[in-house]
Amino acid sequence: MSRNSLDRARRLWSGLARVPVTFPQRGGVSVVVSRESLLCPPGWAGVVTLDGAILATVPDAGLIEPLRGVLLHHLGESGIDLARLPARLPVQDTLGPATLAYLDAGHFAAAHADTEVERLPAGHPDVRALLASVDEQGAGESGMEKAASAVCVVRDGQDVIAAAAYRPWLDMAAHVSVLTAPEHRGRGLARRVASATVADAMANGLLPQWRARPEASRRVARALGFQEFGAQISVRWSARVTT
Repeated sequence: MSRNSLDRARRLWSGLARVPVTFPQRGGVSVVVSRESLLCPPGWAGVVTLDGAILATVPDAGLIEPLRGVLLHHLGESGIDLARLPARLPVQDTLGPATLAYLDAGHFAAAHADTEVERLPAGHPDVRALLASVDEQGAGESGMEKAASAVCVVRDGQDVIAAAAYRPWLDMAAHVSVLTAPEHRGRGLARRVASATVADAMANGLLPQWRARPEASRRVARALGFQEFGAQISVRWSARVTT
């Protein structure tokens, strides 16, 4: 990942913190209070890692030092592994961790156009039909319901069987969403529609971002040239944190 793209990703997450803060350099940990943080749901703590550094937001000033101590003490020596964080906290609920991957234009490995990719407007009925055909968890994991760009799709007859789109974040990044009908997975369709969406995002000057937990999704991103440079997790607790 180029220095320029990494800097753009840092500025993105600093902006999403919704308070004046600079993403630290490698080895640094910054924890700030932000009740309007977009790193996590309201009232939660959000933790993001990028290139060996951590930015976290908490809803209350009393949680700054406890969380910072946990991050430094338990994650500092063995590297940053956010999957270990919930075990160090009295967690009520957790979202993630999910990997964060970014794509430089020079690393883009576009998929071969051997399947026709059609572009539909966001919210098109055929895209909604695809969302309705999968379970609630799958639809939510894909993020397609929140996508705002044109939707790149592949059809089987009249049915949309794979779709990809993106949601602009702070006019800096394109948060990519992909969904394939379960019975059509394993055919490379996700890569084809995602490739078209990524090309659209870069043409609009946005940094493509891929956030994922399932390995299958991460493989699609890597096949397109995305590189994993961080992770994100949100945690909610009600008791005092001890280090």
